Order: sequence, then C-alpha cells, then structure tokens
Amino acid sequence: MLSRLPYRVQIPLGLSLAVVVAALLVTAVAAQIFARTARAETLATVDRAAQLLSAQSLPLLAADDTWRVFALLRNTVSLIPGATASQARVAVLDSEGRVFASSEPQLLPTARPWLGQTVGERALPGAAEVRQRQRIERVDGGIALLEPIRSEDGQVLGFTYIEVDAPVFAANWAALTEPALIGVGLAAFLLLPAGWWVGQRMTAPVLKVAQVIERIGRVEPSELRSQLPRTQDPELGRIGEAVERLISELQVRQQAERRALSAERMAAVGRITAAVAHEINNPLGGLLTATQTLRVHGASEETRLRTLDLLRRGLHQIQTTVAALLPQARVEDRPLEIDDFADVVTLVQPDLARRQVALTTATEVDSAIRAPSAALRQVMLNMLLNGISAAGADGAVHAQLLADADRLSFSVSHAGKALSHDALEAIVTAESGDDPRGFGLWVCREIATQYGGGFDVDHQHGQGTRLVFWIPNRESHEDPAAD
Repeated sequence: MLSRLPYRVQIPLGLSLAVVVAALLVTAVAAQIFARTARAETLATVDRAAQLLSAQSLPLLAADDTWRVFALLRNTVSLIPGATASQARVAVLDSEGRVFASSEPQLLPTARPWLGQTVGERALPGAAEVRQRQRIERVDGGIALLEPIRSEDGQVLGFTYIEVDAPVFAANWAALTEPALIGVGLAAFLLLPAGWWVGQRMTAPVLKVAQVIERIGRVEPSELRSQLPRTQDPELGRIGEAVERLISELQVRQQAERRALSAERMAAVGRITAAVAHEINNPLGGLLTATQTLRVHGASEETRLRTLDLLRRGLHQIQTTVAALLPQARVEDRPLEIDDFADVVTLVQPDLARRQVALTTATEVDSAIRAPSAALRQVMLNMLLNGISAAGADGAVHAQLLADADRLSFSVSHAGKALSHDALEAIVTAESGDDPRGFGLWVCREIATQYGGGFDVDHQHGQGTRLVFWIPNRESHEDPAAD
C-alpha cells in the first residue's frame, strides 16, 4: 500500500512510521527492563528478610520460645512484597523440617511436616539436604527460599522458609501503560513533524528533477538547465548530471533534426525547381523552333495557322504545368487530341535533327480519348526526349499511341542500350538531379500513379528498350485506387 503513494509522500511517511515504531520498541524494552528490575529487587528484599529472620530467630528457636517467634514473623513479613495481599508468607521450621511458627497458621499449621513435601507442583528438599540457602523456582512463577539457621558451633537448629507467589513478580502493566503512552505521544508530537520536514527536504530535489524530466521536449534546454537543483548529495548530483547530459544530447539532436529538415526542404525545393524547369524547357525548344518557322515561312496561310495552333497548345501545356504547382489553383484541362501527339512530334524535331535520330509513329485510337491533354503531353514529350537521347547518333525511335474504351497507353522504343526494371527504378527514385533522365521519367511515373495507371519497361521487347505508360481511359481520375 505504501508503494502506491508518491515518492514525496513515501519518505516522510516512512520516517514518521519509523519514529512511532522506534518509540514503541523503546517503550516495550523499557517495560521489560522495569519488570526484570522489579523482580530482582523483590528477590533481593526476600534475601535480606531471610538473613534478618535467621539472625533474630536463632536465640528464640534455641529457647523454644514459640510466641516470640510468632511476633517476630508478624513484624518481618510486612517487609516482603505481597504479604498484605496474602501472596507471601514466612515460617520458621525446626531441625526436622516441621513448622515451628508461621505468619499464616491456616496454610502453615504448627508442627506440620513441611520439608520433603510437594508445594506448588515442586518437591521441597528434605531437612538433611539443606546445607545452605536454596531458592526453589516454582512452576507457576513463584519462589520458595530455604535458609538453615545455625548455631555458633555450626549445628542446624532449624530453617527459615519464605514463600512468594507468582503474582508478586508480575509487572504492573496498567501502571506502565500510562507513562508509556505519554512517552509515545510526546515522541510522536515532537518527532513526527521533524521527520515529515526532513522527508520533504530530502524529496524536494528529486521532485524538481522529476518536473524537469517531464518538461523535456516542451521547454527550451537552457531554461531546463537553470531549473535543475544544485545539491551536495553525491547520488542526487549524479542524477542531475545525467539529466543535464540528456538535455544536452536532446538539444544537439534537435539542432541536427532542424538542420536535416532544412536541408531536406532545400533539396525538395531544388528537385521541384529542377523538375519544373525541365518540364517547361522541354516544350520551349520546340516552340522556339516553331517561331523561327513562322518567321521564315509565315507568308503561307496554312503554315501560319498550323504554327499558331502549335504555339497555343504548347503555351497552354506550360500554363497548365505551372498552375498545377499552385495549391489553390483549379486546373481546367481539355481531353487529349490526335493533334497533341502531332504537336509533341513537332516539338522534338530539333532534338531529332541535332542527334540525327529517325522517328516513326503509330496511332490506334478505337474510342474517344478522355485523358487530360496537359499531363499526357508532358508524358509523351518526356518519353520521346528520353528515347531520342538513349537511341544515340543515327539511331531510331518508334512512338505508339493506343486507346480503347478502357485504357490509353503510350510507348517509346529504341534500339539503344537496354534499360532494365531495376535501372529504371534507380533513375526514378534517385534523390539527386545528377541523372538528366531522372526528372522526365520521374514525372511519367508520378503522373501514372496519380491517374491510377503504370509506367515500366516492357520485358517482352527484343533488343533495346521499350518504355510503356498507361492510364485508365475515363473522364474522372480522382479515385485511382478503384483500379
């Protein structure tokens, strides 16, 4: 039960209980000592009475003066404790061990043989056996004292017999109780407050340390250090030092976490910035080429209108990409059209000419396309630029757009270096921008995941690499988990 109480209560209460128990033990020991002392004093009184009675009864016993012996016994018995309550008696025995005179003739009648008899379940020795003083302890706790009465020449003329009952030796516990209770009460009155005060002083530093530990992580470390108690106690000092080290380590860890978080945020901002720049630069190259075409061949009405439509759709793609970065922006996008695929092919013409790569395309659309145009233009442009880069000089790239009622897919294949699934995952999940292919392929994977589709390497393709992107062909893409 004591262990359920708070530590700040356990110590003062334990000290208080120790004080009370100690006071009770001291009182009990004092009572036992008092009882033993009282018994020893009673026995000493009986011994002195026996000596006195033997000395005074010697001439009377020699003169056979019974009446004077009776008078001597009445005077002597009053010196023995318990005589007034008939718990002690005195007798003078003759040389044969018979009662010569006694203080209680009813219990010890004159001329009655006494030595050698059983008294209080204990047999008395015979007259011939008593040569010196004998104290006989009775079974019930009383005593019987026998002392021979000798003449000047050493002849035994008789015996002094003193009998004290057990109640005389019993401690008067009733008389001891009142001073004992007073002593315990005074000890409790004086020591309990002192013990409680000492206990509170002992637990105060521990309580302060516990309060500091409870506030770790919620209060500044410098403030916590100032609240740690300073004490000369070695054990509490060790606890305080351990808590201070804990606070220091926590402070270092928090600073490291803040630096890591700041670095992570800066890295994320850098990746986002690089990705956005990548997604904007991709169509810009083709758009700049289109403006050059418009400047050179702008006299042709057909060329001018076609180039302006290309510029409009390309700028709309850039606008949609930038708007997607704004959390409050509501991106309104149109469905993908076949002309968007043609625009993407036009936008990559500068890269095809620079790397001298041949591009072939194929489309197979069996149903209306319901996928958003801006996202799909990003995917097609990134995949084509990646394929052109991977095909190498004088290489060949084939792009294919397929759509049916359930699914839309776009694939790019080339005969360049083969790309495995693990290599693709390493490029897509890379946290740095060291790999120039990483941003474009990462965007393709993110868009596929966002719209509930997929983006991976076609392992059944022969030599080279074939990347496949697909999403469900539906109007709403808000619940990709449904697929």
